[in-house]
Amino acid sequence: MCRMDDDNLIDKQQVKTLGLTTGGELIKSVDITNGVLSARLLSYGAALQDLRLAPFDHSLVLGWPTLRDYEACRSYIGVAVGRYANRIAKGAYAIDGRAYRTDRNFLDKHTLHGGQTGMDKMIWRIVSLSPNSVTFGLSLEDGHMGFGGDLDVTLKYSIEEQSTLAFIFTARTSQTSLCNLSQHTYFNLDGGGDIRSHQLSIAADHYTPVDAELIPTGEVCDVSGTPFDFRELRAIGDYPYDHNFCLAKQRLPCRGIATLISEKTGITMELETTEPGLQIYSGACLDAKGSQGADGGLHYGPHAGIALEPQIWPDAPNQHNFPVSSLNKGETYQHISRYVFKAHSA
Repeated sequence: MCRMDDDNLIDKQQVKTLGLTTGGELIKSVDITNGVLSARLLSYGAALQDLRLAPFDHSLVLGWPTLRDYEACRSYIGVAVGRYANRIAKGAYAIDGRAYRTDRNFLDKHTLHGGQTGMDKMIWRIVSLSPNSVTFGLSLEDGHMGFGGDLDVTLKYSIEEQSTLAFIFTARTSQTSLCNLSQHTYFNLDGGGDIRSHQLSIAADHYTPVDAELIPTGEVCDVSGTPFDFRELRAIGDYPYDHNFCLAKQRLPCRGIATLISEKTGITMELETTEPGLQIYSGACLDAKGSQGADGGLHYGPHAGIALEPQIWPDAPNQHNFPVSSLNKGETYQHISRYVFKAHSA
């Protein structure tokens, strides 16, 4: 693995220039592969732009063809999110007796995915690189989007074993800070425009209900007899999921927690994670239009993909019975998730 201390060390076949942001900053794309699974990552938002499994000719994820699309998009397509993934009610929380007010970028009332210019809209540096992995780094200053504490973050993407994409977030802080980082990829395993026929299972007995503004009520409810019971594999269907499924009350060793299957292609994706929650967004309100690029302009409409977001539960800083969401000085935050792909005859 080579360190990116010198641009001359970069493999020009593996790392390419995507373009310049509207502010004139250079953005790079990085290809990693093991010959079976191949991914393209961007230094803008540490985004997963493309993911392909041989011998299929379609991407397994939604992604924009141009940098301008990523800059304009507010649907978090393929990007890393934080410093607090999901929602913080009223953009307010307190740590150690000190109150913080964070950027209210959701309904002008609440904080979503770290604020208007969260990690998804920032430029990450390439820290290290190998043929099958890349590590990005980012530093968030104390006060960024209203959050307290300097936070240094790395995100390593690697292709493991036969067909597994893994990502590892690590973070350290200068003072006690909120830290809940995730990856917001939308999956579509058959390359079509609708994932409602995909089969899904989730190893969760409970979920967190939300109010009309998608803020958790504080309840933890049994999935039995509700649309949230995915303990047995079944079609995603029409229900507008944008909810947290409760996997545990704290971070655990990486273990299998969900399965997604396209019966059209025979592709199966198994999700493993360390995280105590899994946010499912079935894309019911997705309406993302791209620019007129090489594809003539993409449009991702409702149910074009499903986001499976391992994370701490939403609004945990304001819910005493939810998992701890703070990181102390001297501690290291580590979130590991793995997407294991298998192909069967459709």
